[in-house]
Amino acid sequence: MRACVIVYLEGVDVIGDLLNEVRARGEVFGRSPASPPWSLRFAARAPLSLATTVHGEAWVVPAGGEARLLRPGDVALVRSDRAFVIADSPGTPPQRVVHGEDRAGEMSELDRGVRAGGGCLLVTGAYQLGGELSQRLLDVLPQVLVVPGGDVRLGPPLELVCAEVSGSAPGRQVVLDRLLDVLLVVALRAWFAREEADAPSWYAALSDPRIGRALRMIHDAPAAGWTVAALADAVGMSRAAFARRFTALVRQPPLAYVTEWRMALAADLLARRETTVAAAARQVGYADAFGFSAAFKRVRGVSPSTLRLPG
Repeated sequence: MRACVIVYLEGVDVIGDLLNEVRARGEVFGRSPASPPWSLRFAARAPLSLATTVHGEAWVVPAGGEARLLRPGDVALVRSDRAFVIADSPGTPPQRVVHGEDRAGEMSELDRGVRAGGGCLLVTGAYQLGGELSQRLLDVLPQVLVVPGGDVRLGPPLELVCAEVSGSAPGRQVVLDRLLDVLLVVALRAWFAREEADAPSWYAALSDPRIGRALRMIHDAPAAGWTVAALADAVGMSRAAFARRFTALVRQPPLAYVTEWRMALAADLLARRETTVAAAARQVGYADAFGFSAAFKRVRGVSPSTLRLPG
């Protein structure tokens, strides 16, 4: 008989909440050794893009920002609300414009470039983030960040990306897109763990055994009737000690965080045509639309009805 091990993860992942509906749309580009100088201008302007070099080096050149070198295995994330360039050199003018629907050529052509040595095999993914939750994450990222390939967290997903890029099995692009989703989350974890990242207070607070647990409970059940006393009791602290520690780590009082999180959830709910103000109110813990509307306007400065899509 084989033993079955079940691992239970308490609550939900806060980062998972922010990236819950984020999906990659990937492209694979190959350049043979004879091709430099080369330069690609990414014009789709996705809110967030990822790039990694499976083989060779490339430069990421953001609009109006500092160029960053990508060595093999490095992962770059680009807040690309403006077009950006990836090239063999920061000074190489764009030779091809890449739009969101582009896909590269046959893998056999890419393989020839890689095996010949000296070329660059570049894998990129564009992420169409939408709504308030994803914006909370984007707001704390620099225009371009690079996680070095030597980071042990990147190893397993990068190996899978390399294997898929080098293969020719059916559905390769779909598998690659999903691997890029994984690589995005892993790269963000690795970035926030770095000293240079200046991780946001709510992310740093997740590592605290008690405050992190309180944050996960809030995210797991945003509609619950949370009070400072209830949260403090759930994590085994006195009300006063919990309020002080939560405020110190998260940089806002517990109930202010609860309200802000509820309003961010509600804003995303209201962006769906089928969600009424009353339905959004119930889902984030308000008994009636009137009380919810007053709270929403106090926090967001606008009435929730202004966010509803017509139809």
